[in-house]
Amino acid sequence: QVQLVESGGGLVQAGGSLRLACAASGRPFSSYAMGWFRQAPGKEREFVAHIRLNGALTNYANFVKGRFTLSRDNAKNTVYLQMNSLKPEDTAVYYCSAAAGTLVRTFTSPGAYDYWGQGTQVTVAS
Repeated sequence: QVQLVESGGGLVQAGGSLRLACAASGRPFSSYAMGWFRQAPGKEREFVAHIRLNGALTNYANFVKGRFTLSRDNAKNTVYLQMNSLKPEDTAVYYCSAAAGTLVRTFTSPGAYDYWGQGTQVTVAS
């Protein structure tokens, strides 16, 4: 069992920045690929970013490339999503997720992840 707790959400003006953190506890953190998804009201949960076990590979949704950066600190059992140049359309609840092992082609699918956090609200004002 893995417990995930997100933090760092809040209200920010368009063009601003936030850094989300996801702290994991339970199983060895380094054995899990980590992902971030988001869900806006009335919309389906969508993939934002993914990072492999050792952090050597990251993947991003096209709409965040160049603005968001995902990193992990396995010593601290934490992943960080640095979000810059935020836009009103980035407003959503952001969820951290963990998947046992390596995801090669399924990292954009919510069903590929085994554990989820409770989510943190990000609101970007225009």
